[in-house]
Amino acid sequence: MSLLAVGISHQTAPVTLLEQAAMNGDDTVKTLHELLDCEHVSEALVLATCNRVEIFAEVDRFHGGVADVSRVLARHAGTGVEDLSPYVTVHYEDQAIGHLCVVAAGLDSMVVGETQVLGQLRAAYALAQAEGAIGRELHPIAQRALRVGKRVHSETGIDRAGASLVSVALDRVTDRVGELAGRPVLVVGAGSMGALAATTLARRGATVTVTSRTPSTAARLAESIGGRAADLDRLADEVAAADVLVTCTGATGTVIGTDVVGTAMAGRDRPLVVVDLALPRDVDAAVGTLPGVHVVDLAMLQGERAARPGQPVAGSVAADDIAAAHALVELETSLLRAERQAAAVAPTVSALRSQAADVVDAELLRLSTRLPDLDARARSEIARTVRRVVDKLLHEPTVRVKELASAPGGTDYADALRALFGLGLDADTTGKLADAVTVDAAVTTSTTTLDQLTDRDLP
Repeated sequence: MSLLAVGISHQTAPVTLLEQAAMNGDDTVKTLHELLDCEHVSEALVLATCNRVEIFAEVDRFHGGVADVSRVLARHAGTGVEDLSPYVTVHYEDQAIGHLCVVAAGLDSMVVGETQVLGQLRAAYALAQAEGAIGRELHPIAQRALRVGKRVHSETGIDRAGASLVSVALDRVTDRVGELAGRPVLVVGAGSMGALAATTLARRGATVTVTSRTPSTAARLAESIGGRAADLDRLADEVAAADVLVTCTGATGTVIGTDVVGTAMAGRDRPLVVVDLALPRDVDAAVGTLPGVHVVDLAMLQGERAARPGQPVAGSVAADDIAAAHALVELETSLLRAERQAAAVAPTVSALRSQAADVVDAELLRLSTRLPDLDARARSEIARTVRRVVDKLLHEPTVRVKELASAPGGTDYADALRALFGLGLDADTTGKLADAVTVDAAVTTSTTTLDQLTDRDLP
């Protein structure tokens, strides 16, 4: 079995494509079961956030697994695999583990060092568990990634500049209208992102009003931050009273249209800043063309990031903090790699010793048949001698294969041992070896081929 990570993110895909691929809870459950129905997928975890949709899957074949997962992702996004392919990244085995840990640490986020993705991964892991989509292969990987994320945020200074996407967006608001203290702000949506937005606004001193499709949820959130709840039916009036509108619902269609904002702006002599943090977007694209209205959305933040490659959207994360975070990721992934590879070779070592014991028992039985008059003492001494010889012959290769397992490609030695001693080399194992040879050949051929293999969808 092998681990694959296949997905799209703000690093490679435009916001319009991320919108198409966006998932709510029901979508994620459906996708998990579609993945488990695939020929080559045995376990799966789907991480869907506002700027990424990535699938981590345990598969029995590399190419077959990539094809299966890519088809499910493309089908959900409403596009073909060929159209999706240029934006898809593929990571395999150690790279997939490392990528998940980097994501959990906030090092791959639009805002470097943000912590929200760690909670989103925890929720994705819990959902996959509840749906029976995770087994013994993905359990330790997901748990290690969560541990890495927690360690990075607690043991490095990356949090000092690792503002959330909400904070970055609100910084753009203050650039436009000044400080938020005392300003009326309307938050539409009371889910996790809405709660984060409302809490951040309250800390900045804004006067927050919360509205949602579920009035009781809006009321609880408003009470928790010292704000007030409003009826969604009065949306135009509430927008008219606000200096800033923040929207982040889980709706699949437009929530804030030009009619609502146009009505709110009628007769108004001050600007309105609209912050759209939803994916798919809540706000009609035409809203930004209305006089006096300025829109801050994910596409804008993505554009800022693209204009400054390699730099976080907001502030600057110290290079030492980033280096320390990456060092922790490397340490933890190395430990997990060693554990996985040691576990992978354990059956081979066990099978080899079991085969040797069977051979010894068979030969001792043969000896007993051929020399029936051999006395018990001599028979016992011969048996001990033969077993000592076999143990000594097997000691070095079994110890070495365990040691070598912790190095990259270490399981190849176990495969070689299985092949040399004929230890149950079935068709599935042969197929896996063929995939491994394909990957190794690509790595050996050229850097370009390796890049295509690990960072692009494969046919």
